Amino acid sequence: HVGLAGQGPERRLSLGGLQVQLHRALAAMGVAEPVQTHNLFKMNDLTWQTHRKRAAAFANEWATERDEKGEAHSFWDAFFKIFDLERRHFARHESRVARVGKGKGFIDLFWPGKLLVEHKSAHKNREEDWQETLGQALDYIENLPKNLHPQVVVLCNFQKFRVFDLTKNDGSRSFLEVETADLPQKIKVFEFIPRFAEKIFEEEERVNLRAIEYMAAIHDVLTKSGYRGHDLELLLVRILFCLFAEDTGIFEPKQFSNFIEKETLENGSDIGQALLELFEVLDTPVRGRDEKFKGRIRQFNYVNGGLFAEPLSVAPPSLAGIRNVILNCAPFDWSEISPEIFGSLFQAVLSSAERRSLGAHFTSEKNIRRLVEPLFLRDLWAELDEARTNPKKLETFRRKIGSLHFLDPACGCGNFLVVTYRELRLLDLEILKIQFAEKGQMVIDIGAAANVRLHQMHGIEIKPVSALIAQTALWLTDHQCNRLLQNTLGMAVPSIPLSKTTQILTKNALQTDWQSLLPDGARFDFIIGNPPFLGHHYQDAEQKADLLNVFESKNALGTLDFVSCWFIKAARIIQNSNTKVAFVSTNSISQGEQVGLLWKEMWKHKIFIHFAHNTFRWNNEAPGVAAVHCVITGFASFDVKEKWLFDYSENINGDTIPVKVKNLNPYLVEAGNVLILNRSEPICGTPRMLWGNKPTDGGNFLFENEDELKDFLKKEPNAKKWIRPYMGGEDFIKDKKRWCLWIKDISEKELEDLPEVKKRVAAVRKMRLESKAEATRKKAATPHVFSQVAQPETDYLAVPEVSSERRKYIPIAFVSKDVIASNTIQLIPTSDKYLFGILVSEMHMAWTRYVCGRLKSDYRYSNSIVYNNFPFPENVGDLEKAAVEQAAQQVLDTRKKHAPKSLAELYDPLKMPADLLAAHRFLDKKVDESYGLKKGFASEAKRVAWLFEKYGELVGRGK
Repeated sequence: HVGLAGQGPERRLSLGGLQVQLHRALAAMGVAEPVQTHNLFKMNDLTWQTHRKRAAAFANEWATERDEKGEAHSFWDAFFKIFDLERRHFARHESRVARVGKGKGFIDLFWPGKLLVEHKSAHKNREEDWQETLGQALDYIENLPKNLHPQVVVLCNFQKFRVFDLTKNDGSRSFLEVETADLPQKIKVFEFIPRFAEKIFEEEERVNLRAIEYMAAIHDVLTKSGYRGHDLELLLVRILFCLFAEDTGIFEPKQFSNFIEKETLENGSDIGQALLELFEVLDTPVRGRDEKFKGRIRQFNYVNGGLFAEPLSVAPPSLAGIRNVILNCAPFDWSEISPEIFGSLFQAVLSSAERRSLGAHFTSEKNIRRLVEPLFLRDLWAELDEARTNPKKLETFRRKIGSLHFLDPACGCGNFLVVTYRELRLLDLEILKIQFAEKGQMVIDIGAAANVRLHQMHGIEIKPVSALIAQTALWLTDHQCNRLLQNTLGMAVPSIPLSKTTQILTKNALQTDWQSLLPDGARFDFIIGNPPFLGHHYQDAEQKADLLNVFESKNALGTLDFVSCWFIKAARIIQNSNTKVAFVSTNSISQGEQVGLLWKEMWKHKIFIHFAHNTFRWNNEAPGVAAVHCVITGFASFDVKEKWLFDYSENINGDTIPVKVKNLNPYLVEAGNVLILNRSEPICGTPRMLWGNKPTDGGNFLFENEDELKDFLKKEPNAKKWIRPYMGGEDFIKDKKRWCLWIKDISEKELEDLPEVKKRVAAVRKMRLESKAEATRKKAATPHVFSQVAQPETDYLAVPEVSSERRKYIPIAFVSKDVIASNTIQLIPTSDKYLFGILVSEMHMAWTRYVCGRLKSDYRYSNSIVYNNFPFPENVGDLEKAAVEQAAQQVLDTRKKHAPKSLAELYDPLKMPADLLAAHRFLDKKVDESYGLKKGFASEAKRVAWLFEKYGELVGRGK
């Protein structure tokens, strides 16, 4: 593990990545099955802290509940969410069980093989009530098959839990009792719930890993034979479908693998032709098949749907290796793969670069649920709970979910649509179960079962292979849902022929009328997805043209991320409708100068933010791949009273409890709707902050280390007077020594006497003349001068342009005027301790975190957005100002005590000296007092909301 994980912060391996590596390493050693690697990673204290916070909120919410019939379901759904689990994925309410000689019964909540819950009203609190309830639970267990017997029984009456561990087998019926009010302190009594779920996740991960390895083997054999491109992609999708089909009842059991084994030669010389013929049969209705199709191949069902319609431009190669690898894959149970990782599976398989990211799919659904839960899923389940006991309302609700239309206008391989479709089918199945329980008999009307259909899902995807994968993943999901329906209620819904409706449109979404996917007059209910991010530096000419076309303004070019196009198109399409939208994007669109450009346009369409996840890590479990820092923004063209913020400021890696807020602004802060635009002068009249000096020299003025400088001075000793210390942002933070030639005031004669310096000046001139930028070419007229000069005549405060987001405080310090600051430093010519104290305080840092731009996840500080707009304290008294100055000096003095440690070492969050942290906290308190605040804030989000209000007041006064 040390060998794998010890590669620096950008290359840390997560659980999924380690599992892949261990799986491969063990396979190489001849170990057939991977070890239980999941058990190596137990839940840490931070995880339990999160559980305790949720448990406290749960206990508070349910403190006064008494009604078993009305609220038991909601109670247990909320209880599972303490552990970040959706109850419906594991356990069922009102599970029917046959009781010998006693008719049927219904278990209140049942997780087969794991947990049985019996729930009673709060007034049933006598000991005989508890014993009666336990007897009922044990009676249910007696009538269950042994493989479904639970390991734990929990009895509950809202106010109290009794937990029985049945694995002890001591016959004592001993139990642990927990008052609901004490749940935060005793939450570990229920550690079995995440442990049970963990084992299920572990099995799913292992199945998905094996599926990837098998598909990778097919891919590798084909590519080694020279088979590539679109034909390869199409062939892989079709082979996977056939393997899935023979394990799930679409085909006869092992029909595909038997065909390969018995109808093709062992040397593989006819495998390519055999596959072509099979694909033709699968695309031909049974009645239309002519005499050339004989034997086993004729017995395959007609599939249709377009999956097998497109002819391969080149026949698959006929090699023994291809035949063998397909047959090696056949024994694996393909029915167990998760369609929601289908697209990620192919992304991992299709390129060797992405093959290194095999874990990418393991956490995708968790992130997808962050979007779909608050957008529509939570409300739909709440609506179902309200309708459970009213047959008329229940049927109305069922018709509603069967009429909803969803669009993902950048659907990729379809993960968002797959999860959405599956969740709608689960909702529909729950309704059918309630209706069946009411009628007491099996529903046999197939038409009634087919309520939620694939044609409700719509996607647009520019890459043909991704569109095909998305379509196929939806078909697989549909079939798995049909199997679940049949296993649960006995209603068999045929999965083939596949739906002819093309849900996934292969086009450029930014050049397509989204509304054209629906009949005239129809509107999408929800628009969802994870559009391409692409910062402005990475956009090609076509993408820049698309962005310009969408925004109809050149101001968007060179600044806005590509994802912003989807926000604008969505804002336009949802006008005068009830459509709700939610997109995942990089956090760059909610910070820095992009916010003003994007939301100025969004507000033209009167868009309101309904919910948001502020910055969190979109972990992809991929070895060597850094997490993307994302936000989720849910919005519509109408306002709502209840808005929700998922705040990750205290734990960017973890989960959070949604907080109800009055308003969400474009910075995803509970504050008024203000935009922080580029400002050339400080709003509060503080000293100007300047960019440092920009060389634009091709490296000719710089000396990267002492050896370079010594070598130069050996050749040109008289140049010593023109050498100055030089620092960029990283040099400043890490105390790295560099030097530069600073010859802006050199005379012609002095330059003539320094031939080595003259050579470098000539090289600078040549480099600038050859530049594509006109501004740089103009600077060739003065090649001895940095292209941008801003060096002050006095000592100055230095602020690095880029600083790690891990640090609680950006390292800021006073620097000698003799040190030349590069353009990656921003500087204020001052020795003012009061100004220094404000800038290194938590108040200024909170503002920076929410307002600044980002470079990857790091803070990207700017004078025009962050500093010039920062609401400094107003009308500060002499005593308060002196207190800040003294506290600031204490920070400086404490830093000196730890010399020669660099600022990077001092402000490393894992190594920050205790006395330095204490000095900063004291300074934070004094800065708060300079604002007239007597106490701090409950959270950083509250602090930032207060700062936004202050900023709004300044703007309102015309500043």
